[in-house]
Amino acid sequence: MKPTNTAIESRLEFIRSGNAPANGGPASGSAAHGVSVALEPLTAEQDGSGEQGHGPEALTEAKQAGGAPMLSPEYRPRTTAELGVRRAVIEELAVKTLYLGGTMSTRELARQMRVSMNVADELMGRMRSAQLCQVTGMTANLPTVVLTDQGRKRALELLSQSQYAGAAPVSLESYVATVRKQSVRNLVVRKADVERAFGELIIDAKVLGQIGTGLNSGASIFVHGPAGVGKTAIAETMSRVLAEDDVWIPYAVEVDGQMIAVFDPMVHKQVDTVEAETYDERWARCQRPSVLVGGELTIDMLDLQFNTTTKFYSGPVQMKANNGVLILDDFGRQRVRPEELLNRWVVPLDRGIDFLTMAGGRKIEIPFEMLVVFSTNLDPADLVDAAFLRRMQTKIQVSTATDEQFRLIFRRVATRRGLAVDEGALSDLIGSIRDLQQELRACQPRDLVNQVCWAAQYEDRRPILDRSSLRAAVDAYFLKA
Repeated sequence: MKPTNTAIESRLEFIRSGNAPANGGPASGSAAHGVSVALEPLTAEQDGSGEQGHGPEALTEAKQAGGAPMLSPEYRPRTTAELGVRRAVIEELAVKTLYLGGTMSTRELARQMRVSMNVADELMGRMRSAQLCQVTGMTANLPTVVLTDQGRKRALELLSQSQYAGAAPVSLESYVATVRKQSVRNLVVRKADVERAFGELIIDAKVLGQIGTGLNSGASIFVHGPAGVGKTAIAETMSRVLAEDDVWIPYAVEVDGQMIAVFDPMVHKQVDTVEAETYDERWARCQRPSVLVGGELTIDMLDLQFNTTTKFYSGPVQMKANNGVLILDDFGRQRVRPEELLNRWVVPLDRGIDFLTMAGGRKIEIPFEMLVVFSTNLDPADLVDAAFLRRMQTKIQVSTATDEQFRLIFRRVATRRGLAVDEGALSDLIGSIRDLQQELRACQPRDLVNQVCWAAQYEDRRPILDRSSLRAAVDAYFLKA
């Protein structure tokens, strides 16, 4: 039945004309009812390109809705059809990239958009046919082009809708399939791997075994214990075990013409294990990511972040942490209440999927494929209920240090500082801490040695770990009862 609303009819006609941005994003305002809609990318025939992907069968992982091939990041697309994204989205991105870059050659356009030379040449040909750009010369036997007046006008229109420019996006289907394939649940972590990663830490063998078990689960881990016993250090070192494995991270994901920036250079550490000309450069080869959030976490940070100035999205922390580790440090001290955060993640932790909301209410489903580590010094019984504790498959209690563990940690800290250790002074230090009714904690050797070094710096002398300097460090560090 045809819509009777005049505004809707006008909107549909505008979309059919090919001048409107893809529906579902902030510019179009469609999907305003908040209904989750399954994505169905256009086939080459529907998109008007008439081209079919010609990648080898061995490299085709799946079929997208509509039958278009979905190629793995190891395969370098040679046509716009093989990119798996609607051709109009790629062409609009090329126009914006050329506008921001000024005069560009085919090679420069390919480098900026992270596509093959074949794709860049095809895009330039289409822009020239549409009289959006013109050739101004040759550079290394490649045409150099610049936008025409018509092209600049079109670029400004597109930039007013979204300022995203640069690396071409991957489809949501391709992102989902790749994340699932790279899931942390598929990893097998051996005892030797854990012992190597935790070699710099002094940890009880029982705790080390629990860490290895938790890493193999690929599920959530709950680390609890008093302040200063090394919970954060343990959580961060867990990520090093997984970081020995590489994964593919997309620069951006496209959903209904809207861009979601995923790659974050502060989080994703690229590795040089593959030649640029042999893979799809829309993906970056990186170590498994590690994202740490503390008291600054809010409930809004767990959803898509739409920038009203640039008019494109940034992925939330859990999307950036996919295929890696997400550490919630000081759990229970966030700006969001623990029960609100836990309710938000009941489904993701159970089913491995998360739902993100775009402007207009459109919801998209993405994988929740990461190791989530909750670290807290609060009493677990006061923090979460039994139902949520059940979902945390591995619970690790980190206790205070023994005398021998304290000595080992202190010696290591002193060695890193190039300082000699007086064993008698160290024994007196342990006794002084006990006399103050304080427990021995893993953080204390580092903090007390820092106190000694700071005092020596103030007095313009070389630091010495003797009885008098350690006694002064104790007086400055601990509160008196």
